[in-house]
Amino acid sequence: MRIGIIIGRIGGVDGVALETEKWIEVLKKIGHEVFIISGEFESWKMDYERNYLFPALSFFSAEAEWEQRKAFFEPDKDPGLLLDHVEKWSDMIEGVLSKWVKDKKIDVILSENASALPCQLSMGIAIKKLIINTGLPVVTHDHDFHWERGDRYLSVHPEINQFVDDNFPLLLPGVQHAVINTFGVETFKNRFNIDAILVPNVMDFSRIYGVPTPENQFFLRDVGVKKNEIALLQVTRIVRRKGIETAISLIDKLNDKNLKLVITGNNNDDENKEYYNELIDQIHELNLSRQIIFAAHKVLDHKDLSDVYAHGRACTYFSTYEGFGNAFVEGVLAKKPIFVNDYKPVYMQDIGSKGFETVMIENSNLTNEKVQQMSDIIYSPKRCIEIGEFNFELGKKHFSFEVLEEKLNQLFIV
Repeated sequence: MRIGIIIGRIGGVDGVALETEKWIEVLKKIGHEVFIISGEFESWKMDYERNYLFPALSFFSAEAEWEQRKAFFEPDKDPGLLLDHVEKWSDMIEGVLSKWVKDKKIDVILSENASALPCQLSMGIAIKKLIINTGLPVVTHDHDFHWERGDRYLSVHPEINQFVDDNFPLLLPGVQHAVINTFGVETFKNRFNIDAILVPNVMDFSRIYGVPTPENQFFLRDVGVKKNEIALLQVTRIVRRKGIETAISLIDKLNDKNLKLVITGNNNDDENKEYYNELIDQIHELNLSRQIIFAAHKVLDHKDLSDVYAHGRACTYFSTYEGFGNAFVEGVLAKKPIFVNDYKPVYMQDIGSKGFETVMIENSNLTNEKVQQMSDIIYSPKRCIEIGEFNFELGKKHFSFEVLEEKLNQLFIV
């Protein structure tokens, strides 16, 4: 089967891009041909026969940025101007998509979150038009939805809100919805009376990952962690929902100058660097400048993360909200203890209930008891190894490529 993937960006470190790469790998393994059309290919070796760069699909294209501003941040008095623009611009995009589908002889479309979250309005509408005009079967890989994002996708104009409700997610007959958590399955059933398929985020548990090698032995040293120091790892982008301020507070409470927090992600998705600046203020006020390390300049893409994990002691993952939690399973794969917040709506229902051994806090509250439990693990390398091995076996059972292969065989039937 020739599968055509439509995605805003691929090759980067956000969850949608990372998970799409895993789907591509498994789809190829089970015999499908994969073609990609994307607005951006980050850190990606282009195969020009199968990869097509179409900048209009980028979240950061001029038209996409303008649409977001006029829909949700700086609306005009007349919402009709925006709606007219989306109608015309989506026609242009749909024309390119249709030609691509025809040229590549695509059998089925895979829409990567573009038909679920209205972060690229014209792209979502163009995909809808493409499906209506071609009659192609479609699988939508729905990572998150506008009603889960608070006021982010709420407009002052009822017409815009209705437009979003009518088009995101894509509810055409015959669409197969793959969601990443139980909450998504329940939501589709309760809101739309649709049976979505749960496909959890996965990792390749057969690969060597997070293991010390001669090549990575100085990786943490190169970002500022000395030989006798201990590194806790915050392997996420810098966005507010990641709860990085809690990890910084943990460093303060542990009160050990030989303990450092390494933050691997960049702040590109942090609007006006507002959250990043709050973290900087927190670090300054707590006098932790020598213990908090921003290492995005060394972690150019996710392929380097194995080197980061190799010499870290444990992972902090105090997110308040996640669609799934890639970084959690990644920490499991790397056999590192994880300190986690009971993030909504997923953690206990889809991950914590599996029996992973963690130190879990609730509502971002670092109690003395929990801090002591974390301390006991951090300063016991033997305990870290035991926890890592135990969690690895559980992760292999529930979140491996073998699990993904079984799910994809359900979705893409030759």
